[in-house]
Amino acid sequence: MKENVLQLKNVTWRRENTTLLSKVNWTIQKHEHWALLGLNGSGKTTLLNIINGYIWPTEGTIEVLGAQFGKTSLPELRKSIGWVSSSLQEKIPKLQYAQDVVISGKYASIGLYERVDEEDITKALDLMEKLDCSKLINRHYETCSQGERQKLLIARALMSEPKLLILDEPCNGLDIFARENILETIQQLAEDPEGPTLIYVTHHPEEILPVFNHTLLLRKGNVFMQGNTEEILSEKHLTAFFEHPVSVNWYGERASFQLVR
Repeated sequence: MKENVLQLKNVTWRRENTTLLSKVNWTIQKHEHWALLGLNGSGKTTLLNIINGYIWPTEGTIEVLGAQFGKTSLPELRKSIGWVSSSLQEKIPKLQYAQDVVISGKYASIGLYERVDEEDITKALDLMEKLDCSKLINRHYETCSQGERQKLLIARALMSEPKLLILDEPCNGLDIFARENILETIQQLAEDPEGPTLIYVTHHPEEILPVFNHTLLLRKGNVFMQGNTEEILSEKHLTAFFEHPVSVNWYGERASFQLVR
């Protein structure tokens, strides 16, 4: 019997007279990795906030890692959920050392205020080595490039050994070389049999790696389509989704698309 990591049933969220999410149904099973694709304003951030328990749905039920919302401690549950977002970059103290940024993930704090033991230091250094950013040890956070900062934030999220890791547009603002470097790191994480279940959030179809063999399309707060990635990322479906003709080419197992004018 397969184990669900995430199960949303008819999740709706309204603010005043505006419906930002409408009857979202989504199930992720253990050992599945999903891409969540949607344009700006599609409801992606609202959905992530609901999954993390920061906002409560107007309607519907939510179960994350076997814990049903309303019957579990959300602060405790969040310790098993890693969330990497480029918006977090601006909140990290500029003069904090890179390894301390990583260690702070154990305590889910912005900044490091706890007493650190040798085990924490060793674990952080091991994660930095795994993510190919050990060269940043003893570097101030402000001296790191945006791509390096993203690697530190991924290592930070892994510090608490999450069972679910949400990567919220991790390549936002990166040049093509830094983007591919981050994507290679994510590919390695997804291939680790002991690693967390991944949700990769983006509005760029070309960032969806082969390991994300399931994709959910979110448009205007509604699930437009979900299922096998190769089937979802077709010209027919993406043209309907974007409401504009697109062409799709596959390079290996990754899709690239262009608007047809």
